[in-house]
Amino acid sequence: MRNRNNAATQDAIRVFASLFCWLAVAAGATPDSPLSSTSIFAPATTPAKTIFGLSIFVVAVCALIFIVVGGLLVYSVVKFRSRGTDDGREPAQVYGSTQIELAWTVIPVLIVAVLFLATARVIHAIQDAPKPAAALEVTVVGHQFWWEFRYPKLGIVTANELHIPASDPTHPTPTFLKLLSADTDHSFWVPELGGKTDLIPNRVNEMWLDPARPGIYLGQCAQYCGTQHAKMLLRVSVDSAADFAAWVTAQQRDATQDEKVKAGKRVFETTSCINCHAVSGTAADGRFGPDLGHFMSRTTIASGAADNTPANLRLWIQNPDAIKPGSLMPAMKLSDGDLDAVTAYLETLR
Repeated sequence: MRNRNNAATQDAIRVFASLFCWLAVAAGATPDSPLSSTSIFAPATTPAKTIFGLSIFVVAVCALIFIVVGGLLVYSVVKFRSRGTDDGREPAQVYGSTQIELAWTVIPVLIVAVLFLATARVIHAIQDAPKPAAALEVTVVGHQFWWEFRYPKLGIVTANELHIPASDPTHPTPTFLKLLSADTDHSFWVPELGGKTDLIPNRVNEMWLDPARPGIYLGQCAQYCGTQHAKMLLRVSVDSAADFAAWVTAQQRDATQDEKVKAGKRVFETTSCINCHAVSGTAADGRFGPDLGHFMSRTTIASGAADNTPANLRLWIQNPDAIKPGSLMPAMKLSDGDLDAVTAYLETLR
């Protein structure tokens, strides 16, 4: 029995040691390390840094409580352990101590009050932050199982890959997101950019981002929303001012009209594709699926489930379940010729 207990103890020590090592590595991850892409330990915006600071404070308070309580427990176990010289009598009992009772009542109340005030301060700083006149406004709509991004002042609609400008600390240009849901509960979460914020039907939630470092930040839906919840991914591209302006200009143009792929365009416009998807400058004006006007400007398809390559695109049209089982996009069951034609047409939509 003793050997079994020792083995269990050693296993527990290994687990805690592994967890500690992982936390140490994650906490020390730099923005350029592989862990930084989805690491809460590398905050890149003011809200994320504020939340991270609060988290560290709460962990420090809890660690101090653990050390104090654990130390007193170890002290009691060691000092009052059974000894061979004991006469077996019951030790003197203490039936009341005003000092002790006040201590274990007042100290926890003060700790809770401090944590409450610190949390309330952070919530107020994030939720009630003023919106500068130069702020970018984006409406985010969660769908099963993809993201829709609308830029109302710019007249742009895109999907799954959010583009925002980097914010210069000397001249802040934050991005304010209005979060909506088209069907069920979703949750917008990009760990480096901020905390989770839910998208709830018939309710408007908001959050804001002000990353100063250009780059790609990865996230996903953090609320179970159906079969393909795990593959409802998203990418946030933080662009320099010049790159963002170029992206806006390209997105505001009508979709490319290439005569070389008119056969594929005809197939696209005469099948059920146009019931779900929109392409500017064409008869396609669907709203159930992602806008495809500049489809090839995106690096992924199926909400980040696969790279946007000709082979993956063809497979996605032919059999969506092969890439994303349970997705709501139907298999088009096109002939090989029509499938190749539609794929070629979509590849021109830049």
